Amino acid sequence: MTAGTTSTRRPEITGAPLGVPRRLRFAGREVPWWAAVLILYAVSRVLTTMLMLAMFLAATLGHWDFASPSMNPTFFTFSGSWDGAYYSQIVEQGYPTSLPLDSDGSVQQNPWAFLPLYPMIVRVVMLLTGMSFYPAGFAVAMAFGAAASVVLFRLVAARAGVSSAFWATAFFCFGPLSFVLQIAYAESLFFFLMFAALLMMIQRRHWLMLPFGVAAAFTRPGELALPLALAIVFIVRTVQSRRGGDGFLPRERIAIIVTGGILALAGLSWPIIAAAVTGTGDAYLSTELSWWTGFIGNVAFIPLTPWFLLSWRYLSILGALIVIAIVAGFTWVVTRPSVRALGTEMVAYAVSYGLYLFAVFLPQQSTFRLLLPLSPLAGARGLTRNRRARKAALITCVALQPVAIVLLWFIGYP
Repeated sequence: MTAGTTSTRRPEITGAPLGVPRRLRFAGREVPWWAAVLILYAVSRVLTTMLMLAMFLAATLGHWDFASPSMNPTFFTFSGSWDGAYYSQIVEQGYPTSLPLDSDGSVQQNPWAFLPLYPMIVRVVMLLTGMSFYPAGFAVAMAFGAAASVVLFRLVAARAGVSSAFWATAFFCFGPLSFVLQIAYAESLFFFLMFAALLMMIQRRHWLMLPFGVAAAFTRPGELALPLALAIVFIVRTVQSRRGGDGFLPRERIAIIVTGGILALAGLSWPIIAAAVTGTGDAYLSTELSWWTGFIGNVAFIPLTPWFLLSWRYLSILGALIVIAIVAGFTWVVTRPSVRALGTEMVAYAVSYGLYLFAVFLPQQSTFRLLLPLSPLAGARGLTRNRRARKAALITCVALQPVAIVLLWFIGYP
């Protein structure tokens, strides 16, 4: 895909966002840039839907056990297994006012681990269309998956150009775990909101980060990466300004400080809401820890320790060394010249989100799904400008889709 003959000058192109020409040459024709992205997304959804449908039919005809077997075995309930059941419960019953406890008095898994914006949107769609939860959840996820793809393209194009943006979007749409763009999970909504907030950040329209960032804070955990990224950007720009390399105006400083503060408050508000409704001060934390017990038993939460707790339990010192190697590998990635070329904001966001996952998340089969908000890094030119590497990466992505579906629907869970 290449830019069409239309001029590609920056803001002078009427209606074209920064870094994106108004029209692109796609499949031999010139089309609006957003149409090219949506065509790419539609093709990816056809492929993923066919793979999931084939797996569902095989499981049904073969009487295989798969996720949530007690549910009505339709394609939509199959697609929305596991976490989808909690979102369905929130839509139909709301959040519990008291936490469920086991015989030992420990908090059991419950809907407080899941944030309210996605089920609220699904509920509205259900009321407007008459659909049940699972088809409505599927439709909402698909729609926001398309929106996330469009924003991701704009985001990468603004820093790495159209070609890199196209390939980054292709990796996102065809990735091994791209099924999350169409199942009854909040992921696609979260991707859209985080990418949009990051786009506003790199355009230095910090006030416009607020609606996207605050909404993300009530969609999925992870929004706290945004205020941390703003703090890093503030420090970097302050240093650059003192060296005479960046005109960091007072109004920009105020915008970053206020926006970052509001986003931080939003990101910390759900545990407070859970405590107020249930009357239990650690309601949210206890609920989240209930998912850890099957892996490491009952433990106290200490930030920056979960990865070491899990690795040490199963692999002792070797596990700890593996964690250190993973941290070193991530550091190596975000310091590559091709990644740093994406700009301070993109690198600050990647570092912040990676630190968030390392600080509070217990690594398990969901780890790869939770890495998807880092998809803008796939636009680094070290990958996208290498023809063999990018084609090999795309083929690998497609080939791993059925593998991921089998592993997560019939052996583990997504």
